[in-house]
Amino acid sequence: MKIGLQIPDFTWPGGPAELGPTLARIASTADQAGFEYIAVMDHFFQIQAVGPAEHEMLEAYTTLGFLAAHTARARLLTLVTGAIYRYPGVLAKIITTLDVLSEGRGMLGIGAGWNEEESRGLGIPFPPVKERFEHLEDALEVALRMWSDDESPYQGHHVTMARPLNSPQALTKPHPPIMIGGGGEKKTLRFVAKYAQSCNLFPGPELEHKLDVLREHCEREGRDYDEIEKTAYHVFDVGPNGERVPETVAALKELAERGIDTAIGGVRDVHTITPLEIIGRDVIPAIADF
Repeated sequence: MKIGLQIPDFTWPGGPAELGPTLARIASTADQAGFEYIAVMDHFFQIQAVGPAEHEMLEAYTTLGFLAAHTARARLLTLVTGAIYRYPGVLAKIITTLDVLSEGRGMLGIGAGWNEEESRGLGIPFPPVKERFEHLEDALEVALRMWSDDESPYQGHHVTMARPLNSPQALTKPHPPIMIGGGGEKKTLRFVAKYAQSCNLFPGPELEHKLDVLREHCEREGRDYDEIEKTAYHVFDVGPNGERVPETVAALKELAERGIDTAIGGVRDVHTITPLEIIGRDVIPAIADF
């Protein structure tokens, strides 16, 4: 089993003046500790599950570019981008740029989008759910078109592109991996089977059912279910001195037994750095064979 770090909260001691140095230490420590992924949320306001909307929230792709300069091995992504937030061609260009400047570590994490509060707050159109999924499919098709040699015009549900030119091209071949977040059974998991290399699910009681639905979609799409990486959101809490390492390892073993390949999520008190070091020393080696 592998693990990834998501950084959902930037409200740390020292305030905005210390955000850059703290974030650099977090990223470099996680990278050296053996985290396979380093991710940030793609939100403009803090989400209710984490804290008040007014808490500090950094723009995702500027942040990932910063993290690229402070890491050397971990793959970099959002968990996940709302498809309605950026024009699909611009988003594909952003991921390509991240991949090139990180020497082949860029990844597209994407979903249909859900946060109406921040969309309305910043003047971003927030269409009905059906249309948001149409935007998601446009974004997936445009990214794959721009990561190919096909520059012919593209016509999607809501996007018309005269020439989907992408230069320089991504370093990752055949293209940067795509992760789709969400467990919707009719569209989201079908899009995973059709377009993605990875999915991200919540590890609730329906997890096995969601994986069964994904398997069914893979059969319909002629896709090998086993080639899709199954990831689940998991909050890591190893305790200030590692006292919760056994519980953490046990929880990850359970996820692996339920069919999850990679656990990605926040680390409690990540700004103190010590939990990342404990995970690298005591957790990652213990779960390597799960």
